[in-house]
Amino acid sequence: MTVAAVVTLLLVTVLIGARGVAAMRTTSDFLVASRRTSPMLNAAAVSGEYLSAASFLGVAGLVIKEGTGALWYPVGFTAGYLLMLALVAAPMRRTGALTVPGFAEARLGSRSLRRFCAVVVVVIGVLYLVPQIVAAGQLLTLVSGVDYWVGVVVSGLAVGVTLALGGMRAATYVQAFQFALKLLLFAGPAIWLLLLAGPQLRADMAAPPEFTHFTQQTPVDFRLDTDLVVTEPTTVTVDGVPTPLAPGPHEALADQVWTFPAGAAVPELGGDRASLPVPGGEDWALPLLGTGDAAPLLATWSVLVATALGTMGLPHIIVRFHTSPDGRGARRTAAITVAMLGAFYLFPIVYGLLGTVLTPELYLSQGTDTAIVTLPGRVTDGGTAAVLTALLTAGAFAAFLATSLGLLLALSGALAHDLMPSGLRRLRLTALAASAAVVPAALLMVRIDVSAAVTSAFTVAASTFCPLLVLGLWWKGLTARGAYAGMVTGLASSVGAMALGALLGLDGTVGMLLAQPALLSVPLAFVVMITISWTNAVPAWAEDTMLRLHLADRE
Repeated sequence: MTVAAVVTLLLVTVLIGARGVAAMRTTSDFLVASRRTSPMLNAAAVSGEYLSAASFLGVAGLVIKEGTGALWYPVGFTAGYLLMLALVAAPMRRTGALTVPGFAEARLGSRSLRRFCAVVVVVIGVLYLVPQIVAAGQLLTLVSGVDYWVGVVVSGLAVGVTLALGGMRAATYVQAFQFALKLLLFAGPAIWLLLLAGPQLRADMAAPPEFTHFTQQTPVDFRLDTDLVVTEPTTVTVDGVPTPLAPGPHEALADQVWTFPAGAAVPELGGDRASLPVPGGEDWALPLLGTGDAAPLLATWSVLVATALGTMGLPHIIVRFHTSPDGRGARRTAAITVAMLGAFYLFPIVYGLLGTVLTPELYLSQGTDTAIVTLPGRVTDGGTAAVLTALLTAGAFAAFLATSLGLLLALSGALAHDLMPSGLRRLRLTALAASAAVVPAALLMVRIDVSAAVTSAFTVAASTFCPLLVLGLWWKGLTARGAYAGMVTGLASSVGAMALGALLGLDGTVGMLLAQPALLSVPLAFVVMITISWTNAVPAWAEDTMLRLHLADRE
């Protein structure tokens, strides 16, 4: 049933995308749908591509893993659109550019800056797109048992063909349809699960259960190598073989299944996950991220800076405002998007709380991002659970496809319109080639942490394009040299810090700032842009350009 739901979704996606074929005649048609998208349709499409795997599966999983402080993630995701509404939407549309690198050249008159911006688009696109395809393959393997490569290849093929057929117009129709589908498939099961499991949830939340003993025989499928510390002698079944465990450290290897008997003490986590709050425990309920670190407030601010300002810098989101007929339409698109995202993000809270009570062992196996599709089987069994799992899987695949379409479009535009300018044929071929290139990358990165990779894309966007857009749209004194220096600084500091953090594996405040460097890299990029721009003469035409960006649209 699950496979049938996914296949049906893929076929509908390609058929809807084919609607854009007849209207595809120019580069503008491919990249911005001829700038004729209405605010309501555009907002639905923006919401569809923005609600990725990190939103559909990841937020609920983060609530289970990191506690209620993880709800700052959807706050940052949604707040980013308020900033975009106030600072970016209307003036960005009035530039007349087709891409973010095109805006950089139009505003600052530098071809080399445009090429560098295209490289940054590729970096952000790869960091964001590969985890989407990885998550699609992992999810299909989990719910249907097919090989991982099947989900990866099918997802990559579907987005590549759909985009090559219809460009932005196809992406718009598909993403708007998939937003409505995701909201329906996310909200319906959440309400049903809450009604069915509500009494148990209320009882457990009144006296939050520490995850200290297994209440029933529980198989734990370890997705990654995991360090465990056994506190009491116990016998577990490892891949079908009874294995006695003495108190002390042990290692569970990736893809092993350990079955714990009812009443067995839950092992403690070792390594870099030892400081995470236990589901249902006191730390779990604290309202900040990283409660086991030395500076939870800094961790929370860093995530908020990355998610809110990163949203302003995501190239596949910014290009959406170029599809509006005018600046007023772009503002209305952003305003409607805030409402749509606000409605959607009510439900990860429900799934996170239910998962904490009903699937706490996923915390141990590092599989919390699968909680949503696991929950129906914990509340009911038989046909109802199968139907709900199939619907949620289809919704998750819709999230992967919608986001991947937008990212692939941004990648294609950067490569075939900004780095190597060409026509419509090159754009279509580039979409197919980029989707084909992503597939082997996803096959090699099966163990990637999806949530961490997506957050890294937000961090890079916040450190590069956010300063460029804010200063470029609102400060006449920004120069091409200043923008170039600031973006290089933001890219190097964000990517360098995250790479160093992964290499050193430090704990505490320093480790947190390396893993989430937006709190440092974003202000640094702003300071460098402003400082270098002050040392350069502002072109005479800069004032005329700024006036054009901020003059009200004609009636």
